[in-house]
Amino acid sequence: MESPTDAEFVNFGKSIIVPSVQELAKDPIAKIPPRYLRPLQEQPHSISPNHHLPSVPIIDLQKLAAGDFVDSELQRLHSACKKWGFFQVVNHSVSISLLEDFKLEIENFFKLPHEDKKLLWQKPDNHEGFGQLFVVSEDQKLDWSDMFYITTLPHNLRNIELFEKLPLKLRQAMEMYSIEVKNLALRILDFMARALNMGTEEMRELFNDGIQSMRINYYPPCPEPDMTIGFSPHSDADALTILFQLSETEGLQVRKDGKWVSIKPLPNALVVNIGDIMEIFSNGIYRSIEHRAVVNSTKERLSIATFYSSKLDSELGPALSLIGPSNPAIFRRVPLEKYFKEFFARRLNGKSYLDFMRIKTEEENEDCKNKT
Repeated sequence: MESPTDAEFVNFGKSIIVPSVQELAKDPIAKIPPRYLRPLQEQPHSISPNHHLPSVPIIDLQKLAAGDFVDSELQRLHSACKKWGFFQVVNHSVSISLLEDFKLEIENFFKLPHEDKKLLWQKPDNHEGFGQLFVVSEDQKLDWSDMFYITTLPHNLRNIELFEKLPLKLRQAMEMYSIEVKNLALRILDFMARALNMGTEEMRELFNDGIQSMRINYYPPCPEPDMTIGFSPHSDADALTILFQLSETEGLQVRKDGKWVSIKPLPNALVVNIGDIMEIFSNGIYRSIEHRAVVNSTKERLSIATFYSSKLDSELGPALSLIGPSNPAIFRRVPLEKYFKEFFARRLNGKSYLDFMRIKTEEENEDCKNKT
């Protein structure tokens, strides 16, 4: 059997190992431990009912593929990517029976005894496995959630040792789901290329053999949901994230015009959001958007976020067809591996890493000098 060291397995980073929130929440507690208690300015505030706020756009992939509807639906997609950075996709062609099978295996996965989960826990030198990401100090506030993180594609980048420890039925469902979601991501990227008036070849060249990883999230009920966060506000580092919400329990919120808007799960729909790589690649035309997860006092919530990025040996930067003398690049060019390693070495903080990637003007550089 090929070992992770014999393959081209790449370690993108590590995270300080923390206790399981699911285990903590099994015993009735009236107050959350101090490490999960957020400062007042970081606590989620109640938001207005959804009918007072705009709704995240819904994109129909069948209409996108149909000639009679392509122009209007393509414009809806283009607008969603520019103005929201988020949309729900329906008629996406991912098998509903596969979604049901994968959902069942994920639910069973988090029901495993804690002793079994310990065999799948993060190692001190690598963040794949059970735990939390982006924990860089012992006094850092933690999220009220557990997650399982794993690289799924391409096969040669997998942590084989971890992958083969997964329950067989889960592994089989994950294999099928990863392929279907990759195909969906590539279809959406093709439509984005068309909407951006660029050749699909340029988009495909960068993303055909892209890196795919999954973050499986478990948010247990919380006795003080207004005083903690399920997942800290952030934008994703990838190009596209495809989220499968396993139930109708709300929790995902996006920051729109300074307000947090809840995304109500639609039956059999998938949530898609623009990541920082796509904002960089589109030279700022498409926007990655801050989002977070909140928790509640009575219901658990599970979700599967699949991240799709460009290929490992690529250089990340604005698409050459989208820049020129009248439209200069606003982001730096860096090797993708360097980009990811720097991203995972930081504490999550909104869109700060994307701001780090921006090319600063002379005035901004001078301002930075004055501040130091």
